[in-house]
Amino acid sequence: MAFAVMKLTDAAADRVKAIVDNAGGEAKGIRVGIKKGGCAGMEYSIDLVTEPNAKDDLIERNGARVWVAPEAVLYLLGTEMGFEVTTLRSGFTFHNPNQTSACGCGESVELKPADLAALAAAGQPTVRA
Repeated sequence: MAFAVMKLTDAAADRVKAIVDNAGGEAKGIRVGIKKGGCAGMEYSIDLVTEPNAKDDLIERNGARVWVAPEAVLYLLGTEMGFEVTTLRSGFTFHNPNQTSACGCGESVELKPADLAALAAAGQPTVRA
């Protein structure tokens, strides 16, 4: 089994497939990235992919395709992307071991790059540069 930057839950994969199906024929999946913003400093970004970028990492589960932007890889290593529906909201969730804090409203986070030495010591494959 190949190493993946992130893992998708079944719920996240189902939601990605629904988004792609509703978007029309040109959509192939979604792209996850990190951008500066919010009171904690960073936000997850999600965009529809019609033309994949060759530099992105591809994660597939149950027919869903999620590309990860190269500049986000070190911040997303070990992350599990889920999808939840609650009484007040529905949306993707990110259980990220590299998150150090979040703002009170939950819209932005503070992230640190993954510790590659710790991953190597734990026997985890490292990302190629």
